[in-house]
Amino acid sequence: MIQQRTATALVAQQLGLSPSQVQATADLLAEGATVPFIARYRKEKTGSLDEVVITSIRDQLQRLAELDKRRAAIIDSLLNQQVMTDALQRKILDAATIAELEDIYLPFRPKRRTRGLIAREKGLEPLALALFRQEKTAVDPAPFIDIGKGVGSGDDALAGARDIIAEMLSEDAADRAALRRLFQEKAMVSSKVVKKQQDQAGKYRDYFDWQEPAGKAAGHRLLAMFRGENEKMLAITIRPPEELALQHLAGRHLRPSPSREQVAMAIEDGYRRLLAPSLENEMRRELKDRADREAIAVFAANLRDLLLAPPLGEKRVLALDPGYRTGAKLVCLDAQGRLLLATTIYPLLGANQAEEAGRTITRLVREKDIEAIAIGNGTGGRETEEFVRGLGLSAEVAITLVNEDGASVYSASETARREFPDHDLTVRGAVSIGRRLQDPLAELVKIEPKAIGVGQYQHDVDQGELKRALDETVISCVNSVGVELNTASLELLTAVSGLGPVLAGNIVAFRDANGPFTGRPELLRVPRLGPKAFEQCAGFLRIRGAANPLDASAVHPERYGLVTRMAKDAGFTVEQLIQSAAARESIDLGRYLTADTGMPTLMDIIAELARPGRDPRQSFIPFRFAAGIHRIEDLRPGMVLPAIITNVTRFGAFADIGVHQDGLIHISQLADRFVNDPAEVVRVRQQVEVRVLEVDGDRRRISLSMKKQR
Repeated sequence: MIQQRTATALVAQQLGLSPSQVQATADLLAEGATVPFIARYRKEKTGSLDEVVITSIRDQLQRLAELDKRRAAIIDSLLNQQVMTDALQRKILDAATIAELEDIYLPFRPKRRTRGLIAREKGLEPLALALFRQEKTAVDPAPFIDIGKGVGSGDDALAGARDIIAEMLSEDAADRAALRRLFQEKAMVSSKVVKKQQDQAGKYRDYFDWQEPAGKAAGHRLLAMFRGENEKMLAITIRPPEELALQHLAGRHLRPSPSREQVAMAIEDGYRRLLAPSLENEMRRELKDRADREAIAVFAANLRDLLLAPPLGEKRVLALDPGYRTGAKLVCLDAQGRLLLATTIYPLLGANQAEEAGRTITRLVREKDIEAIAIGNGTGGRETEEFVRGLGLSAEVAITLVNEDGASVYSASETARREFPDHDLTVRGAVSIGRRLQDPLAELVKIEPKAIGVGQYQHDVDQGELKRALDETVISCVNSVGVELNTASLELLTAVSGLGPVLAGNIVAFRDANGPFTGRPELLRVPRLGPKAFEQCAGFLRIRGAANPLDASAVHPERYGLVTRMAKDAGFTVEQLIQSAAARESIDLGRYLTADTGMPTLMDIIAELARPGRDPRQSFIPFRFAAGIHRIEDLRPGMVLPAIITNVTRFGAFADIGVHQDGLIHISQLADRFVNDPAEVVRVRQQVEVRVLEVDGDRRRISLSMKKQR
């Protein structure tokens, strides 16, 4: 078995870390610490590892634990079969991968009735072994003819013996390892259209006759081909040149002898019928896993950028969910996102109703002291935006379109019904649009991440892995920003380190019953929230206006005594340390170094005192699409337009230019230099300037460029 210390050394080697860093991280994880907590508050123990590396350590340790679990199951099986030997046990204990383990176990795995097994039942194994030895004298199959066993001739006996040899070769660990390397190095992925589906397979036209090295195939192309295969539109093979595989097997097993031809026939059959399909399936899984990981990583990165988009902040907002015949649902929200008013206006349904809608908006902006207007970017969004801009409102009122992807999912959710039991879906949708402008993170955590629409082939990847990655991204974002304890929603609290849905619900219930929290220590009065959960969550929760000013900061309560001592030693109060840069600069941090409190933690504390509870997100910058460009028909090649990046993929990025159809900026058009990864250049919600290259109105495809025009 891989013992913990050995696993630590392996992971350290794989990730280029010291064993002590990996062991410290493993110990903290085993104690129940979360990744955000370890990264933020245990830097001395891990050597300041960030969340990405800590997550990698966790995942690698889990992989090794799964390998050990499978190793133990195989050993139990072999012991039960009474076939275990010292040599076999050494091989199993030395195996470093699942594939290697399974190759060793394959000859002993309980089987269905294969052709080789049937031949053995007919007593043909001695004949097979004699042929395979390829001795100088010919092997006579006649003694193995037995009509009662279904062996009616010498040819029947030889055919059965070849089946046994083919199966022996397919289960040979050394052959499988060598051919596995051949598949990895030389396999080609080939895709062809299924002839009878050619008329229906238009969207897969690029893959009607496609071939490329499997090891270099881009993940998005693999997922596209696999989807086409699942839909019975494409036929895919993933194999190296057959002659290379047969050359390896022949070189290892064929010798001059009268039996050579029989063994050669068995080799060809064993490769084509058993080895090649098995290794192809194995490689398919590897390629699919690789493509899944790539797509999931892209989705998670896009989600992170979307969740951490700049918030407008605590501003009073009027939000509009546009519509034509049914009108636009209008809501007014206070600075904390509470619903003040809901009504319906008809700005796009005739002059009289438009005039009335204008009067309503103007009046509400004045009466509710509105600071910003959020307009959903769905149907009628651009037209509603221009209508609002034409009302002559104060320039101090920001007017902006808001991406409403997933708003309908929120509107119909249990969360929305709980928040607004007396309002219908349209009101809930408008509220969500307004709150997304105020604080994208706080609102988007209420929506299943997959519904937000920033993924690449999200329905084709492993759904369990996708959910895990996206959930972890949400948790990471929430904890990096911090949560206001007295106003946070159940969903936001659920994502806080150490909480989860049960404790988050208990916090909300306690808050409802007892009023706002006045200090972090009160959390220990919440049912089932014990010292461990408090340790994990407290530093990520903020209480503005608390008696202790550190409760509004990211300074962990375990360091309050240290901060108080630092202030006292310097002749200041904690409040004065927060208010005065000179006071903070007067502190000699070296005096406070201990085994558990190193310079990284001390520097974090000073930085936090400078800006208690600071929001790491960038400042909000209003955006406006080009005037007069509402439909794809309004576009012309050469136009230069403002745009917002809506999705980043491995092959480029999609951008919203205000025509209800995103355009593609191919990776080759992202910059005036070679771009290996689009994420190096753009991120979701980034404001950019693009040039229209091509417009295909029939297929509703828009090609854009960010290159400088020469």
